[in-house]
Amino acid sequence: MSQDTLNKPAPAGTVPIAVLGDSLSHAYQDSISFPPGTRERGGDFHAGTLQWTEALSRLRGNEIDMGPWVAWGRPGVVARARELLGLPAGRAPKKEDYLYNFANSGAACKNLNGGRFRQTPRLLALMKQAPDRWQHGVVVIRIGLNDWTWMLDLQSREPDAPQVRDAAAFCVDQIRLAMEAILAEHPAMRIVLVGYVNEADDPVHFEEWRTAAATANIGRALAMFNARLRELAASTPQASFFDDFAWFNQRWGSRGPNGEPDYKTVTIGTLNVGNTKGDAPRNALLDDQHPGLVWNVLWAQSMAQHLHGLGLEVTPIGDQEVADLVTSRIAQVKAPGS
Repeated sequence: MSQDTLNKPAPAGTVPIAVLGDSLSHAYQDSISFPPGTRERGGDFHAGTLQWTEALSRLRGNEIDMGPWVAWGRPGVVARARELLGLPAGRAPKKEDYLYNFANSGAACKNLNGGRFRQTPRLLALMKQAPDRWQHGVVVIRIGLNDWTWMLDLQSREPDAPQVRDAAAFCVDQIRLAMEAILAEHPAMRIVLVGYVNEADDPVHFEEWRTAAATANIGRALAMFNARLRELAASTPQASFFDDFAWFNQRWGSRGPNGEPDYKTVTIGTLNVGNTKGDAPRNALLDDQHPGLVWNVLWAQSMAQHLHGLGLEVTPIGDQEVADLVTSRIAQVKAPGS
């Protein structure tokens, strides 16, 4: 990538946004990670399926700036070796995405600050190439599900188990370290900490944990984790908390009191979207268990509202704009069962 690309200033009047995270924030239209013909991130509907940063850029690309869309980065081993030699590491792994999106599929909380795929130090190194851009920027941190969801069965039985509490403490500490590193170099930076959804609401788990006790226990563990993250955000004036658990419940609801699926349907224009799994846009989740088109467009709408609420010049996204984007993306693909 050329130095001109690195040093190019943000368009006048836009809000610079960077992202740290996992597959929830890794661009679906990354042709390196998800090449043509992939069954991931939408299958037959892949070309029309967007992740939230892609949706937000299409809806408010004149007001927010995540950097140019570039194929950039290196394998983790190469990036780490370059750092040991005192050379710039860049982004790892290589992907096609917005320049300031460092989220990558498979990332866990340990990858925020350390290891071959460390995100925060490399984002800060990139920011140093164009420091003026970040005078009034935002970093969204959305990571941790890969540390958390494998323990759902344990949470259903022992919400206060040491492994559960340790995982929450580790992730919150890693997020705190990332936040402190960012603010040490950019004191005016806004940081959005995204909470955790209840993975028991994933359709693949509908036959599990169908008792009142299991449902309550999973909810208790999740509430503990989110409370710690909310407290971290509240401890820093530049930080805010985005309640992803409440966001999902407001739209699709939750299980019933005995753990039985009891979800609502979201209507976008003429499209009814259930908390079901499948690559067609009528499903909230894709076959690979990542948020689908409608989920991500609605999430981008809510993120724009959150940024607006922080006093940033990001215009709220109207429902008709959401419907228009969803309709236009569906029109890009022709697949059976659409």
